[in-house]
Amino acid sequence: MPIFEFRCLECGNLFEKLFIKPDEEVTIECPKCKSPSFERVISRSNYVMGSGKGGSKPTVTTKSCSSGNGCTTLEIPGPDD
Repeated sequence: MPIFEFRCLECGNLFEKLFIKPDEEVTIECPKCKSPSFERVISRSNYVMGSGKGGSKPTVTTKSCSSGNGCTTLEIPGPDD
């Protein structure tokens, strides 16, 4: 049962939607302004397993992307790091 995160294109509200079945038909709208205009965003991971070569740890970088919105990048070390 995946949970997807969306951003309303009208008011900027971030909201989640739980999908019970893969073939489920749903109507998605912003719970704040009821707009049907939205984009799917990549949710932050809150769990990282292990570390990279030499004990490298994941790094998190957060910056301001637009008025009132932040963007976060999670860099996870791979086998060559």
